[in-house]
Amino acid sequence: MEDAYTRTATEVLAFFAVDPSKGLIDSQVADHRRMYGQNVLPQEKSTPFWKLVIKQFDDLLVKILIVAALVSFLLALINGDTGLTAFLEPSVILLILAANAAVGVITETNAEKAIEELRAYQADVATVLRNGCFSIVPAQELVPGDIVEVTVGCKVPADMRMIELLSDQLRVDQAILTGESCSVEKEVDATSAVNAVYQDKTNILFSGTVVVAGRGRAIVTGVGSNTAMGSIRDSMLRTDDEATPLKKKLDEFGSFLAKVIAGICVLVWVVNIGHFRDPSHGGFLRGAIHYFKIAVALAVAAIPEGLPAVVTTCLALGTKRMARLNAIVRSLPSVETLGCTTVICSDKTGTLTTNMMSVSKICVLHSAHHSSVTSEYAVDGTTYAPEGAILNDDGVWIDLPSRQPCLLHIAMCSAMCNESSLQYNPDKGAYEKIGESTEVALRVLAEKIGIPGFDSMPSALNMLSKHERASYCNRYWENLFKKISALEFSRDRKMMSVLCSHKQSTTMFSKGAPESIISRCTSILCNDNGSIIPLTAEIRTELEAKFNSFAGKETLRCLALAVKRLPMDQHVLSFDDEKDLTFIGMVGMLDPPREEVRNAILACMTAGIRVIVVTGDNKATAESLCRKIGAFDHLGDFVGNSFTASEFEELPALQKTIALQRMALFTRVEPSHKRMLVEALQNQNEVVAMTGDGVNDAPALKKADIGISMGSGTAVAKSASDMVLADDNFATIVAAVAEGRAIYNNTKQFIRYMISSNIGEVVCIFVAAVLGIPDTLVPVQLLWVNLVTDGLPATAIGFNKQDSDVMKSKPRKVGEAVVSGWLFFRYVVIGAYVGLATVAGFIWWFVYADTGPRLPYSELMNFDTCHMRQTTYPCSIFDDQHPSTVSMTVLVVVEMFNALNNLSENQSLLVIPPWTNLWLVGSIILTMLLHILILYVQPLSALFSVTALSWTEWKVVLYLSFPVILIDELLKFLSRNSRGIRLRIRFWKTDLLPKREMRDNSCAAPSSKWLLLSVHLQHEQEILQPMILKLRYMLTPSCQMS
Repeated sequence: MEDAYTRTATEVLAFFAVDPSKGLIDSQVADHRRMYGQNVLPQEKSTPFWKLVIKQFDDLLVKILIVAALVSFLLALINGDTGLTAFLEPSVILLILAANAAVGVITETNAEKAIEELRAYQADVATVLRNGCFSIVPAQELVPGDIVEVTVGCKVPADMRMIELLSDQLRVDQAILTGESCSVEKEVDATSAVNAVYQDKTNILFSGTVVVAGRGRAIVTGVGSNTAMGSIRDSMLRTDDEATPLKKKLDEFGSFLAKVIAGICVLVWVVNIGHFRDPSHGGFLRGAIHYFKIAVALAVAAIPEGLPAVVTTCLALGTKRMARLNAIVRSLPSVETLGCTTVICSDKTGTLTTNMMSVSKICVLHSAHHSSVTSEYAVDGTTYAPEGAILNDDGVWIDLPSRQPCLLHIAMCSAMCNESSLQYNPDKGAYEKIGESTEVALRVLAEKIGIPGFDSMPSALNMLSKHERASYCNRYWENLFKKISALEFSRDRKMMSVLCSHKQSTTMFSKGAPESIISRCTSILCNDNGSIIPLTAEIRTELEAKFNSFAGKETLRCLALAVKRLPMDQHVLSFDDEKDLTFIGMVGMLDPPREEVRNAILACMTAGIRVIVVTGDNKATAESLCRKIGAFDHLGDFVGNSFTASEFEELPALQKTIALQRMALFTRVEPSHKRMLVEALQNQNEVVAMTGDGVNDAPALKKADIGISMGSGTAVAKSASDMVLADDNFATIVAAVAEGRAIYNNTKQFIRYMISSNIGEVVCIFVAAVLGIPDTLVPVQLLWVNLVTDGLPATAIGFNKQDSDVMKSKPRKVGEAVVSGWLFFRYVVIGAYVGLATVAGFIWWFVYADTGPRLPYSELMNFDTCHMRQTTYPCSIFDDQHPSTVSMTVLVVVEMFNALNNLSENQSLLVIPPWTNLWLVGSIILTMLLHILILYVQPLSALFSVTALSWTEWKVVLYLSFPVILIDELLKFLSRNSRGIRLRIRFWKTDLLPKREMRDNSCAAPSSKWLLLSVHLQHEQEILQPMILKLRYMLTPSCQMS
């Protein structure tokens, strides 16, 4: 029954044919169970484990690697190779792919936890009226039409319509649904609101919420999936995980990249068809197998196997730095997403505010004879900490507030007319509340006012331990006054009172809504001399004007406080006692904005990031808070920038588009509205970060490009998010964005380093194949370079320092390539030199080295016919390990020099010397030690088919390697100083990002899993893109330079 909130209780009872005094009978229960089902959230059918495993290999690049591993394995068997060396390459590739599959399965399994954790919010049992008797039954057995009784502490077992109040009031904590901290008062009357949201349905108890005050009865109207909790679950099931910007750009590109790599391999194989019959191969088939093995080596060189491990390590180090900033990253790719976030949709309560109700204004009567009848005080402090100054009208700090008669009585009343408590939590290092937020705010106010007695009171209080300080002044008043009787708050009176005795006197303290308290007062306390005077019409009018100012313009939650002397022998209060009161003061409280939020929002604006405040609160309160923050002053009166959910939904399509571009405040929202907002912004090509803490936020968190949950939030929200804020602070998001941008910049640097290195490997193998010389490097040596010697320096590049202006630039575009234009040309030049230097080292040993055979170059090119000709040298010289060792060493050393080039994109090494990143220097030293280890330690040298080098050979290695620094310095110089002569390279490329209208389809498709550890390593896709574009430039005649 979806419209139960609009119908009267009698109509709802009639709809389910139930007698409110007897409840359902057994036959009705059975009928309703068949009709509506059980009160459980149905368990979604999980994907079988074997399907999850297979899914991880459903990618063309991964399949190419698998084929490469199997071919290497088969070639080893065909050639009769044995031992560890023969099977090292396929074993390493398969181990990497197995690790990829394991991480993918674990990640996808964890993704289902958010839905399962919704079950934790379902009640276990319920008190039900059936067959005229109350009984406790399992909550899952409830059916629509059941009469359920709820009381304080009960978790609501299903969606229910109130039919009877059994106490003065019934209040429910709906924070898990609405995100708002204040409890909601429930009533029996029907609601007439149009387009009602959860907050408007004041006669409905929602499944999973908790009763915090009162007792009542309600009729079940929805069970299982037909509850508010069920609709959230369905929304989460309909939400596909959003791919990160780079992943979106390169998922489409993946198939193309794989085909190009395969095409290059086929090209190398086809070019050498004429050599298949060379006698040196022992037949056409063996010749074909030989050149196929070269093609496989080329595939291994083209795919940077070490890249995923490097990306993971760099991002993990970055996330560790983020953790120090209180931003815990759950999904590594979200780090990259932070760098291009264009819109942050932030919760108001607890994120922009402290979620700690605080008294900010006090109004008292100064004197009836004063020109201004009332006095106003401001109260410092935005948390529950009992610290903060009280300032007068002139902004002057009052040293001893307790000497002011009205403030003293306000402290008494706040302490005595209160059921909450304040305590210090040493584990969290913070003060915490127990009870209603408004009452705790009064407790804190009593602490700030202090107690009378001696001049050193403020400093004396500060000497107490934090545990003692939490309620020291409140305990003082509680010990001074003894509570005798109380009149609880009721909706009709809108106030509460307590009767207290002190020595030979009895006093009643009252607090409540200002209109209710003022109307019952006949006298008022003066703050200048402590006298009590009659409450005249003039004073009453000014008090009402102050109340309207506090509640209207400043949107403060107001309470008035009063006192009354009663006979000494009175021990019980009655409603008749609540008249002829003495007004002592009025307090205005709010959930204050965090002090650091203003600068954080301004930093976002400078960085080109728009902030939209999203809240379930009403429009006026939210706009007032935004004004208090001070970062939205440029918006004026918020016209055209502030919308309620219902206002936004009613706009025509074109106006919705315009509203989205101007929106700064979105109020009165429900879970579906948050998800709708995210989708609408994404359709405008925005990269959206969404914050949330409640169960209600989970669908939007999952849909957003980056979901950010609060550390104090629910487990469901945390499971659906990419990042968790340990301190629930908006400023932490901004710090995380800055860190994310820095991590991305460093990621670009090591990506470029690895790509230029891999281009060098491809050039090396390709040039060797075209020249017809022996293989310069064997596959196992390429694996060593990619996994170890490339990996360590690339990881260390991630420690490059953050730029000082990282938050002064606009967000990078989603489709921005890592390498393009001039940078593309630069890295092709560097990569080409790396490859040519490696081949040059190989040729040098054969042609010029004193320890080599000193062959003519023509003999080297005709090595495969050596055994068919009469030669002056043994043919076994071509099996010598020295030339490939020189080539491999040149490749390693030139890449170490190239790593130094990547300390900065454009700055010279003379400006940013190597010691600015000691991690990089250390990684280069460690890499060279590892390389020397495999050269000079026998078992390892045999494993990698290398041998020890002489000092002469090492000098040649250095001569061939060092020029890479000179070449890059020249290119950096041109980048800095020669904008007019920069080359602009144009080349054909596919659209790297799916069209926006195809977004949902692309997200719903099975995500490609790229090589290894890919669920957490979508960054690798960005790396492969520029590499293949460079290869296309090398191989496609249509590329032009202008």
